[in-house]
Formats: sequence, C-alpha cells, structure tokens
Amino acid sequence: MQTIIEARGIEKSFGTLKVLKGIDLTVSKSEVLSIMGASGAGKSTLLQILGTLSTPDAGSLSIGGIDVLRLNSRLLSAFRNTKVGFVFQFHHLLPEFTALENIMIPALIAGKSRTEARTEAEALLSELGLAERAAHKPSELSGGEQQRVAIARALINHPDVIFADEPSGNLDSVTKQELHGLFFKLRETHGQTFVIVTHDPELSALCDRSLFMRDGQFTDAV
Repeated sequence: MQTIIEARGIEKSFGTLKVLKGIDLTVSKSEVLSIMGASGAGKSTLLQILGTLSTPDAGSLSIGGIDVLRLNSRLLSAFRNTKVGFVFQFHHLLPEFTALENIMIPALIAGKSRTEARTEAEALLSELGLAERAAHKPSELSGGEQQRVAIARALINHPDVIFADEPSGNLDSVTKQELHGLFFKLRETHGQTFVIVTHDPELSALCDRSLFMRDGQFTDAV
C-alpha cells in the first residue's frame, strides 16, 4: 500500500508537561484509522500536528511525500487548504453564511472561481443528501446536518487526508451511526484517507485499524 502519512519521533511539550513522547506513525492511502485513548493522552495534540495546525518540538512529518515541516508559512497555508481537510466535533461553521457558502469558502481561498466553487459545493450537498438545505444557515440545521456540511467543506478541495476530531461526539445514536457509515462511503467514492480521533468504540471497530494512546505514546493496537 502507498504511504500517505509518515511521522517519526514526534514530540511536543507545553511548558514542563511532555504531551507527545516520540510518536511514530505510518498511514496508508485510503486507510481509515482511528486513534483512541483517555482524555489527556495526547490524541488531539497529535491530530493537530499531523494536520499541520501545530508544530512539533522534535520529529519529522511527511504527507503525500512532502516534508511539511520544511514549508514556510505561505506554502504551508496553501498545503493545508488543498491537501488536508478537517472535521471537528463542534463543526466550526460560520454562522452568517449558508450551508452552500460555508462549503465554498475553502475553494474560493484556493483560487477557484465562484462558479466552479458553487458547482462543486452543490454536487457535494447533493451527494450528502443536503441539496434542499443549501440556503439554510447553520442555526437552521440539525447537528447531523451541520456535521455533513462540515464534511462537505472538508472535501471540496479534494484533499488527500481528512482529519476528524471526535466527529460524532455531539450527535445522537442514530445520527452518529449514519455519520460513521458516511465516512466509509466517502472513502469508496473519493479515495480519501481518514484519521479519526474518537472515544466511540463502535466507530473504532469499523475502522481498518485502531491505535490506542496512553501518556503521549501508542500502546498496542485495539
């Protein structure tokens, strides 16, 4: 299998607290990987580093063959906008914009025309069963609908990797199961790699592989 993420010796401290203690991780293209562990184990910190939102104190990180830690801030911003996508527990949708406009934003930032961005956003809304909600603002959407809008926003620039931090943590059980199934459907149709931080054993059990973190290190796979 082709490797899409290769991290070696990732360390991160906040003051005197060492949160990550030499993490090694290899993720294959189109793999769906879950990372589990108790609160404070370092899961979200690792995800932010893998997603280039944070910089490690030590170690190396390659995504799609690119040494991302060597990119300057301008190149890193462009890389983050086009090569990786993010889905968070609380969506982070912009409340003043419609579902369609929220999805379009990363495409516009990447330099796509408004027509192209709108066409792609509408196609994603249709694929995710939200075509009739395009003109609704986040406050007019259910939690599950907001999360699907967030997923569409993450997908619009056709990134290599989607990073998800507790994506179903704020949803009811039925909506949660629908969302879990959606990840695997999207993997089949778009070929993306998913790295998912979760406390949910049901989601973890569905993944191709699950790793467990404790005190800033990986323990045995679960």
